[in-house]
Amino acid sequence: MRIRPTLDSAPAALNLDGRDPFWARLAMIVLHPLKSARQRINRWVASRVTRQPGPVAIPRHRIYIVPTRFGYGYAVLLLVMLLGAMNYSNSMAFALTFLLMGLGLLGMHHTHANLLHLRLRAGKVNNVFVGEEARFEVWVENPSNSARYTIALGWPDDPPAHWLDVPAQGSTSGFLPLLAPKRGWLRAPRFAVATEFPLGLLHAWTWIELDMNTLAYPAPATQGRTPPVAAGDSGVAATNRPGVDEFVGLRSYAAGDTPRTIHWKSFAKLGVPLVKHFGETISSERIFAWDALSGLDTEARLGQLCRWVLDAEAAREPYVLVLPSLTLGPAIGDVHQHACLRALALHGLPT
Repeated sequence: MRIRPTLDSAPAALNLDGRDPFWARLAMIVLHPLKSARQRINRWVASRVTRQPGPVAIPRHRIYIVPTRFGYGYAVLLLVMLLGAMNYSNSMAFALTFLLMGLGLLGMHHTHANLLHLRLRAGKVNNVFVGEEARFEVWVENPSNSARYTIALGWPDDPPAHWLDVPAQGSTSGFLPLLAPKRGWLRAPRFAVATEFPLGLLHAWTWIELDMNTLAYPAPATQGRTPPVAAGDSGVAATNRPGVDEFVGLRSYAAGDTPRTIHWKSFAKLGVPLVKHFGETISSERIFAWDALSGLDTEARLGQLCRWVLDAEAAREPYVLVLPSLTLGPAIGDVHQHACLRALALHGLPT
């Protein structure tokens, strides 16, 4: 089953060969009447779909239904059976034809009802790098007492990305994959919710546009270029300057030392009070500066800075990111990494 009809790709063919839009539309109507009619219907349907934060319920008047290729074949078969029954005046043939016709009409009712009143809301979405596939999570909720089967989620003119069975008064999640072509915000476009349950003779669908966004980070550069050496890269872990960061050793007791700093175990053995001594850690953060990559273009700089950020996180080394209008750090951890990657993704883009 394909999610149809298309909304975005077909209209682009109207300006083919650089012709005037009017003559292009006229040629489309004359040469491809069915495709032209479908495009006009698609544009009308698209004008009724607005971007919403969700949850979005599917009302009765927003469900569209057409026969599938099997449905058209089924209709032709019924027509042939009806003509045969009329030609031979066979009551049993009439009964079978009307029985199958009633079965088709009943299937149309159930296909339509399989989507009715479903609610859709946005779920989680992962941040990705350019060239990777973002996965938009969509939750489908069923408030009715009947289970809904074979619900398809997919982008226009693409095969379904996910199939769902939604239990009665329950919910199920599905994913819509979308490739990130460039850095910055990636907005989830309009998608279709469709079904052909139970007989596969009819295709019912509706269009939904949830307010789903994710951030596409710059594609990290390949390994090879080393970051500039920071001032503290060759420093010692701790110094003899008083501090509270690192344990250095024991020293002799001096007037003014608090009792809690006395190392009581050694006092019990030696009979001489010794005091625990802590030193101050020298900062060894790396500095990833925009100006250090002056020989590269904008995207190459962003990719190299992204690579350095990922490598520093993997090595658990504190780092500073210095952009023309922003400085982040020194810090380390998931929050700092996301802040740096976000700054790189949105650098130079309109807010």
